[in-house]
Amino acid sequence: MNVQFKKGVLELCVLVLLEKQDRYGYELVQNISDQIDISEGSVYPLLRRLTKEGYFTTYLKESTEGPPRKYYALTADGRTYLYALLEEWKVFSNGVNQIIKEGVQND
Repeated sequence: MNVQFKKGVLELCVLVLLEKQDRYGYELVQNISDQIDISEGSVYPLLRRLTKEGYFTTYLKESTEGPPRKYYALTADGRTYLYALLEEWKVFSNGVNQIIKEGVQND
């Protein structure tokens, strides 16, 4: 898949997954990787940036499989940002789909 496509939607995917429930970094990578081919290294810088911008809070939680895990939780600002991005995504994807529909002949 085109790298630019992935970069553009990765932030939205992370926000959507965290809206449903708190998750740790590797869990986010796995969930996204089930649908989109991404590298683990692309998610962690995004998590750090969005945390710094106030869209997530973090906390440590004990794990039965090793050291405590850092969990990410969506803040109220993060939820507001998510819904703004979702609206932008809908407009954008509808526009792209319309262009494709008009431009590509399906026989």
